[in-house]
Amino acid sequence: MKSIKNISTVLKSIMAIFMLCLVQTIAFAQDSGGGKVDVNITKTDSTWYTQPWVWIVGGAVFLLLLVALMRGGGNKD
Repeated sequence: MKSIKNISTVLKSIMAIFMLCLVQTIAFAQDSGGGKVDVNITKTDSTWYTQPWVWIVGGAVFLLLLVALMRGGGNKD
């Protein structure tokens, strides 16, 4: 019975090594794009929600509101 468990462990190890080699082969076989890659980035006017200061102010307001709601829940007898 012990030898069956050893054989099973060896087979699992061999299958794991085979699968890792297969994944590595697939990763190396990816196409590199066939040469030069041309990236064109143009900056356009952004809307209000893409401005960083809007998110900072919104986060600060959210935190203040959260703190106010958490503190205001107690009874003061």
